[in-house]
Amino acid sequence: MSIQKKHLENTLYSIGGILVLAALLVICNQIFRPVNLRLDCTEDKLYTLSNGTLETLKKLDQPVSIRFYYSKDVAQMPVYLKTYAGRVEDLLGEYKRNAGKYIQITKLNPKPDSDAEDSASLDGVSGQPLDVFGMEDKVYLGIAISCAGRLETLPFLSPERESLLEYDITRALISVASPVKAKLGIMSPLKVMGGIDNPQMMMQGQGGMKPAWLIVSELKKTYEVVEVPMDSPSIPEDITVLVAIHPANISETGQFAIDQFILRGGHFIGFLDAMNMTEMNNRPQQMQYMPPPSSSLPTLLKAWNIGFDADKVVVDRSRATTIRRGAQGGETMATVLTLGEEDVSADDPTTTQISSLLLFNTGCFTGTPADGLEKTVLLQSTADSETIEKYMAQRSGEDLLKEFKADGLAKELVIRLTGTFKTAYPDGAPVPEAKEGEETKAPEAPEGGWLKESVKPGAVVLLADADMLYDPFCVQKRQFMGQTLIQPFNHNLAFAQNLVEFMAGDNALFSIRSRSGSQRPFSRVRDMELAANDRFQEKIKQLEAEVQDIQQQINALQRKRDPGERELLSSEQRELLKQFRKREAEAKKSLKEERKKLRQDIDALENNLMLANIALVPCLVALGGIVLALVKHGRRVRR
Repeated sequence: MSIQKKHLENTLYSIGGILVLAALLVICNQIFRPVNLRLDCTEDKLYTLSNGTLETLKKLDQPVSIRFYYSKDVAQMPVYLKTYAGRVEDLLGEYKRNAGKYIQITKLNPKPDSDAEDSASLDGVSGQPLDVFGMEDKVYLGIAISCAGRLETLPFLSPERESLLEYDITRALISVASPVKAKLGIMSPLKVMGGIDNPQMMMQGQGGMKPAWLIVSELKKTYEVVEVPMDSPSIPEDITVLVAIHPANISETGQFAIDQFILRGGHFIGFLDAMNMTEMNNRPQQMQYMPPPSSSLPTLLKAWNIGFDADKVVVDRSRATTIRRGAQGGETMATVLTLGEEDVSADDPTTTQISSLLLFNTGCFTGTPADGLEKTVLLQSTADSETIEKYMAQRSGEDLLKEFKADGLAKELVIRLTGTFKTAYPDGAPVPEAKEGEETKAPEAPEGGWLKESVKPGAVVLLADADMLYDPFCVQKRQFMGQTLIQPFNHNLAFAQNLVEFMAGDNALFSIRSRSGSQRPFSRVRDMELAANDRFQEKIKQLEAEVQDIQQQINALQRKRDPGERELLSSEQRELLKQFRKREAEAKKSLKEERKKLRQDIDALENNLMLANIALVPCLVALGGIVLALVKHGRRVRR
């Protein structure tokens, strides 16, 4: 009886304990419900709002309405879109949690002939058909953000643009909350604002009006962008930032205008180029033979004591890029540089989380800046580099690597100058170039005279490549559900926009744009391949030397042939050829063994990483279980 009673008591105690535990969980859940604690363990904090977004939300002083359109009831909705919609909804929840009363989020499900569908149409959020014929229900996945009568719309959220999702939302928030846009001037001989690149091809029906470059289209979303002529005698007073893209053959008048713009406190960004492939590719066919175009600001650079050799191109073996040639395979080009996190300034806001840049036939900067100026290197090559004459850069990648000799110096590719600038024109404005049949004279100085020195500390950013902004070199365009989707394959545009925003005084978006999708190359594998390539090159050179030596011996024997001999090769020549074939086979076998060893080393590294990823966690869990069991066993023994 006592045993049954004891058993009943134990059962009641167990049930009571479970009920008490459940009650405690309910109470704790109610108490801590307002507290939203999360732990983001991803390396790039992909699920945490960036500091730039948090700063933007703190500045909100008027309510912002966010309408999230999502067709959650469409049966044909692809799984990947459903997953992405959940990601968007979670992110919007973070905006609400941090902004509080200043953000109102409304979730709408646009069904056919519903008020939500009408609202989406008014907001500019378009439904996308899932089939080619448009017979099925349309899918909506977009965001509309409004404030004080201003509206910004993200018509369709593509999963391919997930890395830029937070940036797109925050940029739209800034746009509706801060309607006053800074004015940005762009100076370039290229058709960056859109237009006709090649009039002759258009006359022949082979071309047409081209849209503005994507960098210009993106900047227009945040700034008022205007074009400034290359020979403009002055820069309008209301321009905050001036960007010069490949200022080829810029006149002294144009440089003087930039000089005075900087001295009055304007911020300048110059994309110079030693070998501009964009202009070269858009030339008429009969002009293709002309030397590759370059651009510089010689008078200004001289005044700042900065060197830029427009006839030299950087070759960097460690940052060489493999370019695909269709069915012909790839070609490794050491003049096309792929630069990563280790090549950018680690503590500068303009390079925050920039991890992949692509530069084509870039030049480099040298020199110590003039008194009063401070130089910051934002991007540089590795020491495994050299500079060559730009006409040599048109050779094949294999030829470039054969004659490559590193000089052991890292090349400065992007620099920023800050401080007090002095004029490059101490004698005043230069006389403009006279047109045929006209006389010109220097413009009259304004009241107070031309500026001789910065009225306040200024800033100038100089880049040694302008091709990096050209659309084909930084983004991929493809059609998706009737829309042209643009997917960046490097951070060229992000870096350029960071520079503009930094120079315009708006740094809220710095930590957002490149927060994910960064490349993490296997640097150890790359170093192993470079070392093996060095061995290959030595063996190839040795083989080529043997071929040349044997060929000379064959030619010498041919000249010694007796007149009238019928056989093309003598027995001595045939024996020599036999020896050559044997040495050639041995050299090829040696090369094959080297490649096999390289592959074995790389495979071993990959296998070890895979083993660690698969087996490490289970082993740690098992080890923890064993340790816990031993500890418990020891306690029981001591009792």
